[in-house]
Amino acid sequence: MARNLCDVRILLLGAAAVFIFVQMRLFASQSEYADRLAAAVESESQCTSQMRFLIDQISMQQGKIVALEEARRRQDEECGHLRALVQDLERKGVKGLIEKEVPVAAVVVMACNRPDYLERTINSILKYQTSIASKFPLFISQDGPDQNVKNMALNYKQITYMQHLDFGPIETERPGEIIAYYKIARHYKWALDQLFNQHNFSRVIILEDDMEIAPDFFEYFEAAARLLDNDKTIMAVSSWNDNGQKQFVHDPGYTYWDDWMRLKETRKDRQFIRPEVCRTYNFGEHGSSFGQFFSQYLESIKLNDVHVDWNSKNLSYLEEDNFLNHFSNLVVKAKPVFGADVVLKAYNIDGDVRIQYNDQIEFESIARQFGIFEEWKDGIPRTAYKGVVVFRYQTPRRIFLVNQDSLRQLGIQQT
Repeated sequence: MARNLCDVRILLLGAAAVFIFVQMRLFASQSEYADRLAAAVESESQCTSQMRFLIDQISMQQGKIVALEEARRRQDEECGHLRALVQDLERKGVKGLIEKEVPVAAVVVMACNRPDYLERTINSILKYQTSIASKFPLFISQDGPDQNVKNMALNYKQITYMQHLDFGPIETERPGEIIAYYKIARHYKWALDQLFNQHNFSRVIILEDDMEIAPDFFEYFEAAARLLDNDKTIMAVSSWNDNGQKQFVHDPGYTYWDDWMRLKETRKDRQFIRPEVCRTYNFGEHGSSFGQFFSQYLESIKLNDVHVDWNSKNLSYLEEDNFLNHFSNLVVKAKPVFGADVVLKAYNIDGDVRIQYNDQIEFESIARQFGIFEEWKDGIPRTAYKGVVVFRYQTPRRIFLVNQDSLRQLGIQQT
């Protein structure tokens, strides 16, 4: 009995040991599971935090994208406004505010003591200059202290004012010469020095304070500027034809060479270009010349009143290598007229006419019959090229007044 009890105890102890072992294994497994569970919870927490961080980052990026899109929208609107402003400025002719434009030439009005004349001249210029002011900046150069002229000039804010004050004595080269011409010459030299040397313009257009300009005045000079740059035998370009009266002109788009500087030592084989129809009109009946020639020649000058697209015209015939041949061909094709009553004979001929003169007296006689300028200086009449004076006469026909030396210089064999 006692042995059996002992065996039972031993079995119970074994069972207890097994139970304790099992419990310890269960506890160890539970502890390991708890650790894993805690790690999983911590990992999930980290993932959640990272997810929230990523969501915050995405939200921030979406906010930036929205802001950028709004900024782009505003920029597009501003660009649209700027484009509209540029188009408006271009329409108003102030493109020079956007991109700097190299001037074609400075335009200077030479004034002295005639404020009413000056106002009329300036208003005529501004009518066509305002839209292209950057190409043709405008100046007024006043000679002397006349306050009314100065006040008039300073009224125009878009015009640069200059004043020449020279009270030095004047000595004429010959007795009886008009002193005013010497003063004018001094003023011209001073003004040109200012514009060429101080303001650094490469070209200058000179107007006087008693002139009105034609609608295509500035286009004419812009096209002529290219000729000046390319041909050094062309000294200058004029807007004026001394024989530009209504009855002596026809073609507003035609131009000639002119030995305008008639003193040979001054001209030095250089020529002016002049239009057939004037691009300026001189209304100044009162001035330094005391109205000389005004009613006889100046008052009836034809001011061009039609638009000529000078920039599209082929002006190559005016280049040095071309004009001599071009002009010679015109002269040689003209029909010669001799003897008395040359005006009547010329009028009854269809086509161009050539009339020969032998000396100054004969030229003046023929010029007087037609009514053109008779003036002669240093062996050269006004408007002449190689001694040839050309004008229209009441129709498209040209009249060429020539002398023997003219024909020789033009390479024309006399028949």
